[in-house]
Amino acid sequence: MVYLLFFAISLISYLVQNSLTKKFEKYSRVPLNFTGAQVAQMMLSNNGINDVAVRPTAGSLTDFFDPTSHTVNLSESVYNRNTVAAAAVAAHECGHAVQHRVGYSMLVLRTKLVPVVSFASKWVTWILLGGILVFEFFPYLLGVGVVLFALTSLFSVITLPVEVDASRRAVKWLETAGITQGQTTDYARDALKAAAYTYVVAALSSLATLFYYARVFFNRN
Repeated sequence: MVYLLFFAISLISYLVQNSLTKKFEKYSRVPLNFTGAQVAQMMLSNNGINDVAVRPTAGSLTDFFDPTSHTVNLSESVYNRNTVAAAAVAAHECGHAVQHRVGYSMLVLRTKLVPVVSFASKWVTWILLGGILVFEFFPYLLGVGVVLFALTSLFSVITLPVEVDASRRAVKWLETAGITQGQTTDYARDALKAAAYTYVVAALSSLATLFYYARVFFNRN
């Protein structure tokens, strides 16, 4: 049953990723009047955020907002392109900057979890493996691994509302500012919705893995 669940999640993950790739390719061919960099700068300015810089970063879909360096980092395909896809991604990352400025509760919670989750992510695989190997002699090591993995799963779950809210802010601003209108607004919303599904799958995968290790721990006990 557990292996069937993992297979189903893997299949869903493949389908979601494939859909995301196709939609971004499609909306990357729909032109707008502004590049991703211009969209980001306008959205930050319109929200009274003047201490965040917009910078290009190497790679594809490597866009992120960094609150520590006060930067919105846009991939090359977003920074210089004037398309619906580029505008949607740029506005989404600026949505995180707006969340940071207004103190959005779920983002604050996720930020507080970062140090703990960074530690857990570094050691959890080894602790789980070691816990299974020495379970007969020291069963609680596996329990520690389960707790650490639960923290990473919690982080994945909390990420969902953070990403959805950033997309909501992005689409609302794009339409209000006149960057997108009518059909292009629908395109931007569809692109960001497809991206959000990847976080849903990631959370489900993490929860399924947590369930597996928790079941191993409690069954052996």
